[in-house]
Amino acid sequence: MNHLSVSVVVVSRGRPDALKRCLLGIAQLQYPVFEVVIVSDPSGIKAAQNLPFAAGLKLAPFDKPNISAARNLGIVEAAGDIVAFIDDDAVPEPQWLHHLVAPAAQRDIAAMGGFVRGRNGISFQGRARSLDRFGEPHALELEKDTPTILHPPKGRAIKTEGTNMAFRRDVLIELGGFDPAFHYFLDETDLNMRLARAGHATALVPLAEVHHGFAANRMRSANRVPRDLFDIGASWAVFQRKHVLMSERAGQWARLRASERRRLLRHLVAGGLEPRSVRRLMHRLDLGFTEGGQRDLTPLKLPAHPAAPFKAFPALPRESIQMSSRPFTFRKDLKIAAERVKNGEIVTLMTLSMTAMYHQLALNEDGVWVQRGGLFGKSDRTQPLCRMTTRSRRLEKEQRRVARQRGFGKD
Repeated sequence: MNHLSVSVVVVSRGRPDALKRCLLGIAQLQYPVFEVVIVSDPSGIKAAQNLPFAAGLKLAPFDKPNISAARNLGIVEAAGDIVAFIDDDAVPEPQWLHHLVAPAAQRDIAAMGGFVRGRNGISFQGRARSLDRFGEPHALELEKDTPTILHPPKGRAIKTEGTNMAFRRDVLIELGGFDPAFHYFLDETDLNMRLARAGHATALVPLAEVHHGFAANRMRSANRVPRDLFDIGASWAVFQRKHVLMSERAGQWARLRASERRRLLRHLVAGGLEPRSVRRLMHRLDLGFTEGGQRDLTPLKLPAHPAAPFKAFPALPRESIQMSSRPFTFRKDLKIAAERVKNGEIVTLMTLSMTAMYHQLALNEDGVWVQRGGLFGKSDRTQPLCRMTTRSRRLEKEQRRVARQRGFGKD
């Protein structure tokens, strides 16, 4: 079977520790032919250079607060048939590329998007959504385990999540990549709208999963409290100029502005913001909207040929195994699991207490997938609050829940 080559682009700025963890996850990807392009500031470049597989990475220095420009540099460096994007504060499941890229075997599919799990590693943060003519998202109901190919009607688009999306490189070149007028926010939404306008199909792939941590950046704190809304306001102004009818812009902006204020008030009630911070942030939102109305919208032309040849990442075929632990043996078992990762396995360590505690899952700094929770507690949040079971049955059920994403089962 001939596999399409993939360039995985990771943009990072000011988050070297998050980037290292992301790359530990990427190193476990089970896909035969991919390269990894890191577009980052000096701290991220240094972190990547200190990893044992640094020689297998393409490193592209970039230190400007403009995610679209950074992603465009990643496209220029990418030499794969497909360009996949993941954020530096996200970690892919080992079978991520296998599932995400599979629909591209059909030539008419230009874009692919996967599902995103949130901080607890279980609940979904982003699933299937479409975009209306205002660029605002609406939930879609899809089959749980199979890709769905979508041709949106005129004026609508299919949303791909910025931290879990892939595109044919030649289509990205044809469309001019990401618009650098979007410094932060709505950059992929704008691309989704242009893809749809050009008549391209998008495949949404539920089993192509990444875990997104929402790490702190200049726009938000680690607990998702806004620090600045300037670029959000600016991006909406740019988006309106490109996609929204003049007669509908004022009404949409009034709705969006009211929504942002409600969001800030929720953080105020929760204790994350002070009243003066709400006023300051709303003022910054308005300033950004004004500035976005003046940004240059000249279309980009990206070079058709990559800046460097394809550089295959030294990925290893790995077996995915599950280990069981209990709270009183966890530290010892974690050391064993870390050694097994070093020896080339994908290890899920599940530690179950005799409780009904909710489960949480994360890839740790040693590359071990650690799932903690109670024997009788929820993993999937749609499950009953407490369900009696045996340890062996619970371990089997949890392995089955993620078998195709983690690589326990075969497609």
